Amino acid sequence: MLSMKNITKVYQTEKVQTHALRDFNLNVEEGEFIAVTGPSGSGKTTFLNIAGMLEDFSSGEFLLDGVDIGKLNDNQRADLRNQKIGFIFQGFNLIPDLNLYENVEVPLRYRGIKSAERKRRIEDCLEKVGLASRAKHLPQQLSGGQQQRVAIARALAGEPRFLLADEPTGNLDSLMARQVMELLENINKEGATIVMVTHDPELARRAPRNIQVVDGQLADFTLYQSRESGVVVPQSELPKVAEV
Repeated sequence: MLSMKNITKVYQTEKVQTHALRDFNLNVEEGEFIAVTGPSGSGKTTFLNIAGMLEDFSSGEFLLDGVDIGKLNDNQRADLRNQKIGFIFQGFNLIPDLNLYENVEVPLRYRGIKSAERKRRIEDCLEKVGLASRAKHLPQQLSGGQQQRVAIARALAGEPRFLLADEPTGNLDSLMARQVMELLENINKEGATIVMVTHDPELARRAPRNIQVVDGQLADFTLYQSRESGVVVPQSELPKVAEV
């Protein structure tokens, strides 16, 4: 679904050159759920922005669903992003003057989807996140967890194959965070590929695969169990010839 090879991102000012990512390598298979952790300033947000084609990379190769992103112009990237990717942000980014139905509808209108199809998608997605009965409520009439579920419904309405979640539980208490995580897990079971940046170690442990970004590079802490020994070890410690 996603392949990054030797991705480098350099921010250049007049006097300072900052390497946000250094020879960053990652393969994400379709249907995976990956949690991305790491200290502040490690490159997590830069990785997520590049994965979502919100910013360019300096060098390397990036394939999304088989398409070479480095060969696309801005308009082609925007089209691919609209077709393939859904975004979930920490701050919800709901429009306060629009009700839930209208908030979910906004990106569908921009894509030119016809009214009947928009209605079907919006109702299906609000039902999926458990808020169908509150479609006419305004965002301020909801709890933080409910607002995040609206944001998830908005992302799902575009029928993306790939969900990028940037600290989706960062503004929520622990109970609401677990509920949102359960929703994401269910969405993943239905086939969506999810990459989630989080600072919450409890939520990260619930993802089947964990990667950590440190100083712009990646360490993969996915646990695999040997069929012969039954010993669980990090992927990074497995010998290349080992059967796992």
